[in-house]
Amino acid sequence: MFINPIPARVHSLGKTFALFVLTVACFQSVSFSQTVEQAKTFHVNGTVTATNNGISLIPSFSLGRPAAFFDFSVGGERLSFDPMFRFGMDGKPWTFVLWGRYKVIKDKRFTLSVGAHPAFMFRDMTVLVDGKPVTMMGTQRFIAGEILPMYKVNNHFSVGIYYLQGHGLNPIPPKSSKFLALNTVFSNLALSKEISLRMNPQVYFLSVDGVTGTYVTSSFTVTKKDFPIGFQTLFNQKIKSDVAGDNLVWNLSLLYNFSTNFSKK
Repeated sequence: MFINPIPARVHSLGKTFALFVLTVACFQSVSFSQTVEQAKTFHVNGTVTATNNGISLIPSFSLGRPAAFFDFSVGGERLSFDPMFRFGMDGKPWTFVLWGRYKVIKDKRFTLSVGAHPAFMFRDMTVLVDGKPVTMMGTQRFIAGEILPMYKVNNHFSVGIYYLQGHGLNPIPPKSSKFLALNTVFSNLALSKEISLRMNPQVYFLSVDGVTGTYVTSSFTVTKKDFPIGFQTLFNQKIKSDVAGDNLVWNLSLLYNFSTNFSKK
């Protein structure tokens, strides 16, 4: 499998990242200027995760070893820049996903969000240098878009549909992926006066270059009120699938959450 060598892509990656950040910043500026007479909030949020098994955005795929995730969100009430940086515990990068997201509809019950990203997946590869095999890191590039309509039934239950479609920019598979999920969220379930549980069960359909499968997955997150550290476990099980991957994927994770909000008038 051909993977582009990192040294030949570092400059390109940096230019892409800079352009993407600039674009998001411009849109954010426009969003603020259009609502200058209204009170707005600006947030800087993030989660740092340490896990025994890195699991991808599409939970049927995993790194298969311990990993560290650094997920951030910077933006306003509607527009945000949400980069995701994933590494193996040995320090080697796994994936960088640079999300830009916008809430098209935002009210008390119903929200409609859309997003897009460039993404970079890093892998070791073997190339011949002066006739000798040399292992080096390479990258595969992807672009993707998402749409998420969500309806809040009450303070503890929400339901929606999540659709993600990706396209590989390298001349090798995978070239196309589609992910469609029935997304449900049970939140703020009190386990005690201070401790709460969040459950996110999903049933989803996956297509990778025309090879399809159906799965069920769920995450369980336990947090303590006014305390930044939480715990999470995730299970992903094949129902019927021809897509390569393990029948069962799971992990245990330690989370550190932080959040800062600013008011702008």
